Amino acid sequence: MKIVVFGANGQLGRKLRDYSANCAKHQFIFTDIEELDITNPSAVNDFIQQQQPEVMINCAAYTAVDKAETEPELADKINHKAVEILARTATKYNSFFVHVSTDYVFDGRACQPYTENDTTGPISIYGSTKLAGEQAFTDSGCKGAIVRTAWLYSEYGNNFVKTMLRFGKEKELLTVVFDQIGTPTYAGDLAEAIMTIVDNKEQIPGQEIFHFSNEGAISWYDFATTIMELSALKCKVLPILSSQYKVLANRPNYSVFDKSKYKNYFAKEIPYWKKSLEVCLHILLNQ
Repeated sequence: MKIVVFGANGQLGRKLRDYSANCAKHQFIFTDIEELDITNPSAVNDFIQQQQPEVMINCAAYTAVDKAETEPELADKINHKAVEILARTATKYNSFFVHVSTDYVFDGRACQPYTENDTTGPISIYGSTKLAGEQAFTDSGCKGAIVRTAWLYSEYGNNFVKTMLRFGKEKELLTVVFDQIGTPTYAGDLAEAIMTIVDNKEQIPGQEIFHFSNEGAISWYDFATTIMELSALKCKVLPILSSQYKVLANRPNYSVFDKSKYKNYFAKEIPYWKKSLEVCLHILLNQ
């Protein structure tokens, strides 16, 4: 199949590039803002008309959660309007469309893992724009899947794991919130999950939503402590409340996913968060 990946220079896009290096059965075309402005309808139409891909994967997003509070129009342009353009174009050219969304579409007030059918209720501009993108996907009538994920990290770009490694070398003491619970997601595992969906797209005649993260549930404090331990860093991590860590945007206090649908749909097991963290740290610490 011919597969176009948008947002190819981000964490997930880079892991899909890595995946493509060992995947001879598909032809991948990677694009980012330098090659294609996905907020430009005519440019997207011309590109897809020329390439005629069977599959479109959107990894592009405005992910600066706090900055989105002061740049709502830009966040909406990328997280909502661009998705609307891509989804309508996918419908026009009969491409299967995979769009990546987020746990931030929920309010985080649950006390059990979120299913795909649970009521959404974003509490930030970022979450609201991502939910608007989901709704644009649905309204377009395109064939495809929305994949919600959470706490993404990898060897690439800026993320919590790389920040902790840097702080762990620079600082003796660090404070991290312990009252926000979720699950880290290694971008390499998410890339494989997306390709599992792509390879089985015949099972999805219409539209589906899937939740995907690694297995388990921890706090950011647990995550930071484990990163320090596995990396043999001496930096001490202390737990604090979210109220003690001032940020512009509200975060969900609980964003654990129920991944039963993905696992049952594709008969797949999902790696435990710590095992995947070890894989990523091995790469980072041996670069």
